[in-house]
Amino acid sequence: MKSSNIGGQAVMEGIMMKNKDDYAVAVRKSNGEIVVKKDTCRSIVGNCTALTKIPFIRGIFNFIDSMALGMKTLMYSASFFEEEETNEKEPVTEEEAAKNEKKEELLMTGTVIVSVVMAVGIFMVLPYLLSSLLKSVVPSYNIRTVIEGFVRIGIFIAYILLISRMEDIRRLFQYHGAEHKCINCIEHGLPLNVENVRISSRQHKRCGTSFLFFVLLISICLLMIVRAESPFLRVVIRIALLPVIAGISYEILKLAGCSENPVVNLLSKPGLAIQKLTTKEPDDSMIEVAIQAVEEVFDWRKFEEENFGLRFAREGSSAAGLAGRDSQNE
Repeated sequence: MKSSNIGGQAVMEGIMMKNKDDYAVAVRKSNGEIVVKKDTCRSIVGNCTALTKIPFIRGIFNFIDSMALGMKTLMYSASFFEEEETNEKEPVTEEEAAKNEKKEELLMTGTVIVSVVMAVGIFMVLPYLLSSLLKSVVPSYNIRTVIEGFVRIGIFIAYILLISRMEDIRRLFQYHGAEHKCINCIEHGLPLNVENVRISSRQHKRCGTSFLFFVLLISICLLMIVRAESPFLRVVIRIALLPVIAGISYEILKLAGCSENPVVNLLSKPGLAIQKLTTKEPDDSMIEVAIQAVEEVFDWRKFEEENFGLRFAREGSSAAGLAGRDSQNE
């Protein structure tokens, strides 16, 4: 396998794929048409691009940029179905459309802020409060910190299981699977078509799910080192360490995506296992959407010719079955 460094995200009835500073969103409308939009990412660091190259620092900005881009593309995909509902009711003037756009921007900003606050409260503060109830039974701070970490992981898995029962989320997870399958198809040197994508694995070591697992794991290690006596300060520390945890997690995820080291592979296994919950097998129509998003921002033919050789990249027929078996064993 050769890392392509492309990434993506599932959106409402579609896929967003990102390669360097370019990203493309492909959405299948209710009439079956696939709409593709290509644009350039704008980082929060602006012209200070050096910050995005410093190890452990770049992960913090990358995480924030990914959240902003993810929310932006998710809102974009949802807009198609909102327009259909609006058109069924009555036409909208240009002035009303401009007001609606501003409202959507405010809604997006508010949603991001509320989501971050809720995530910190549920996944960082709540596990600490629950583990603190065991102080009389478990006097050791280190043991309680480990218990806190397992509680945090348990809440995360329970949350995924709960939302996966929703029909819209299940379809989102199918598109998530299509995204991974496309990337695995390319990185195993197979021509990017529906047949080869279908047999590729829906798990990938550079997935955001694995990133979140590393965040949960690293938080256990750091909180055993950085300690405080005051319960209030312990809560503050857990919040203050989030950028540090995100920076370290990003570097591990980046290493995992381009390394077959046995230790790295072992660390990646829990995240890959959780991906079985956050990805589902897509149908062919979803795969078609993912392929269009990839081709808009990434020259996969050139990549495969450079990394796997011209003949292997063009033929891929006899290798397809082998790659399919290998990918499903990952």
